[in-house]
Amino acid sequence: MGPTRELCAQVTREIRSLGRGLRGLQVLSLVGGEPLRHQKEALSRGAHIAVGTPGRVLDLLERAQVNFKNLKILILDEADRLLDMGFSEQVAGILDALPQSRQTALFSATFPETIQGLSRKYQKNPQRIIIESSASTIPEIEQILYESPTEEEKLNILFRILQQHSVDSTLIFCNQKQKAAEIGAALAKNQVKCATLHGDLEQRDRDRELALFRNGSCRILVATDVAARGLDIENLDLVVNFDLPSSPEVYIHRIGRTGRAGRQGISVSIGLPREAIKIFSIEEASGVKLIRQKLGFKNQYGLSADQHQTIWKTLKISGGRKDKLRAGDILGALTGAPNALEAANVGQIEIHDQISYVAVVVEKSQRALKKLLDGRIKGRKFRVSLVEV
Repeated sequence: MGPTRELCAQVTREIRSLGRGLRGLQVLSLVGGEPLRHQKEALSRGAHIAVGTPGRVLDLLERAQVNFKNLKILILDEADRLLDMGFSEQVAGILDALPQSRQTALFSATFPETIQGLSRKYQKNPQRIIIESSASTIPEIEQILYESPTEEEKLNILFRILQQHSVDSTLIFCNQKQKAAEIGAALAKNQVKCATLHGDLEQRDRDRELALFRNGSCRILVATDVAARGLDIENLDLVVNFDLPSSPEVYIHRIGRTGRAGRQGISVSIGLPREAIKIFSIEEASGVKLIRQKLGFKNQYGLSADQHQTIWKTLKISGGRKDKLRAGDILGALTGAPNALEAANVGQIEIHDQISYVAVVVEKSQRALKKLLDGRIKGRKFRVSLVEV
């Protein structure tokens, strides 16, 4: 189990990738935001591995739609976050309903008292394994703090930050979904393409927004803490804390989205005068003194032309993993004769259960759309459309 749909989706993809050579391996995703009927049907056929969020797993248990009598291993991924997000009762209800004879593993970045209590109650003779970071794996993140005199001024501060730190990929964190929507609307008003991610979105909308951001069709993602853990976004240049998080631990996980795999990253936070104690706690927990900087006045109320442009557009295909589609099938359909695109004009391809997304360079997007509409993928016709940001 994991705390968010996005983390469960990522874990599911990784398991399927690792198990590609295991013939007949059945892996199910049991998360909210997706039709319950489809998950019931999949469960009736059986599965070797299930990856789910607590709410949906408990719902299926209470409806007697899932049978765990043969369960051998239970893993709680990001266990501390599961409890922080208020899933304690749901997790306890699930654990109490599972077979007592099983292996239980807790994966957690931190080990607070809540996790120790969970371990004492549900684990027998547990072994604690700590993986220490080596110097080569510790991310190099430049951590900067800008002060905003008032809450109302923070949006203007954000625009100046985006001007001063003009990069290809920016993730903006805020504490409330309403604020995420407001920031997204303000960016759109300034002709800046951005995606938004928060708990009110349906799963298909979350998948779309993340696909657009990951494949470079938009340069900015505005998100609540559903994106603080588990999301592996390649080459993320900048993390902006529009709102300081509720705890230093969340701050560490937020900025950990950048500076991954040995790359350098930048984290920028906006702090209010009344948040001095919170800032001190962050510095104490992270062991890093935030760099206090002043914002310049260049283009104070606008964004550069670079922020408005992307080199990729996204095509949405009405077929996915359940249609036996693979990335190679889509790439082949685009690069095969006649009117072939060069492989260099095709970017990231994401395959979901029933939908696929493929990035193509802007100049070739209409040609790619026509080619897929007129042609076939793996011998079949699929609906195809351009996704507008």
